[in-house]
Amino acid sequence: MIIAIVLFILVIGSLLFHYLSPWYFTPIASNWVAIDDTIQLTFWITGFVFVVINLFVAYCLIRFRARPGRRAAYHPENKKLEWWLIGITTAGIAAMLAPGLSIWASYVTVPSEAMVVEAIGQQWHWQYRLPGKDGKLGLVDAKNINNDNPFGMNRNDPNGQDDILVPSQELHLPLGKPVKILLRSIDVLHNFTVPQFRAKMDLVPGSVTYIWITPTKVGSFDLLCNELCGVGHFAMRGKIVVEEPMAYQAWLDKQQNNTQQMAASVGDLIIGKQLYATCVACHGANAEGNALVNAPKLTGQGKWYLQHQLANFKQGIRGSNEKDVNGKVMAAMAMTLSDKAAIANVSAYINSLPDTASQVTVKGNTKNGKLLFDSTCSVCHGAAGQGVQLMHAPRLKGMDDWYLVTQLKNFKQGYRGAHAKDDYGPQMVQMASILTDEQAVQDMVAYINLLP
Repeated sequence: MIIAIVLFILVIGSLLFHYLSPWYFTPIASNWVAIDDTIQLTFWITGFVFVVINLFVAYCLIRFRARPGRRAAYHPENKKLEWWLIGITTAGIAAMLAPGLSIWASYVTVPSEAMVVEAIGQQWHWQYRLPGKDGKLGLVDAKNINNDNPFGMNRNDPNGQDDILVPSQELHLPLGKPVKILLRSIDVLHNFTVPQFRAKMDLVPGSVTYIWITPTKVGSFDLLCNELCGVGHFAMRGKIVVEEPMAYQAWLDKQQNNTQQMAASVGDLIIGKQLYATCVACHGANAEGNALVNAPKLTGQGKWYLQHQLANFKQGIRGSNEKDVNGKVMAAMAMTLSDKAAIANVSAYINSLPDTASQVTVKGNTKNGKLLFDSTCSVCHGAAGQGVQLMHAPRLKGMDDWYLVTQLKNFKQGYRGAHAKDDYGPQMVQMASILTDEQAVQDMVAYINLLP
């Protein structure tokens, strides 16, 4: 009797959980309503079977429970009952599988008018590529990937010269237009998933997979990697922004193509030297830094990172928090750089200066620091703190240790990394929060000082 009551409560509780709790799908934002319908059908069939079987078992436990003077009867087989069970089970399975096969046929058949986008996944970052005016994507090869060519572009392929390269984790798509998303992995298995789109697909190293969707709702949606891809898997989050066609075109017009990015990455050293005159007062003639005025060393840092941070200061992504006093000073100075070309020029000049040794000012327990570094920073910044451009993670080794301590505290306190347009700040906020107190920060930075 107790087991029968438990089964009855299990059925009622499951039904109440399904209908009353807010566990269900997010509102759909693509054309794949049929996927939701198929899952609903599966829930109805399996839910009906779950309820019927459990209630039947509870009924049998009560109806045929042991009583004085009653003996159990044994029936080795019942062909009529078996045929009924086979027929009902077959119909139920067919009802679940047939719609899925039909939807899969649509899932792999891309409309001819669909625009093409490539999404590239790597540990632990997303970036995107779109065809230029010629409508063709250029050739790529993982062997070509380096700091100056993060997409692995074949520089000799004319079809790739006008490819639009989007190195950030944010991709924009036009509302109501079919899009075929080519999926390429640089390293390990990843998975492209936007819960609101209901569509997902693995990224397999050495091959190109794809999905297609038609966005049906304006908004900003999280892009997740749903394949366990390493210790930084949780941080691999991108963003898909769906907007009206005119707004999408405005965003697209702001993106640089392959040729423009190559030209911008070079920079003009002569003009850059002239622009750097504004920076000398704080950062020094050779960009060696000055702790007395809270100006960090700049030499030895990748020009891509210098460009990125100067752009962040100029756009208010950094230095806009009222409590970030030093950041506000830099934000004002960055405004003197009129455009992207000026930022590229001054970054190229700083990058051309000889690297200078930084003074060790931080002491701590390096053994504990190693444990903290290996479990946090090394994931993106490299095992030797050398920095990884593909992860937009700057060099740590050889940089001013006092500045590293200051920035880690800024991330922990929310002075940095909280801006809505800071694509990589939230990851650093999460990482910095692992450092529970000031001593942990000191220990880890002390260990960074020891890296070869």
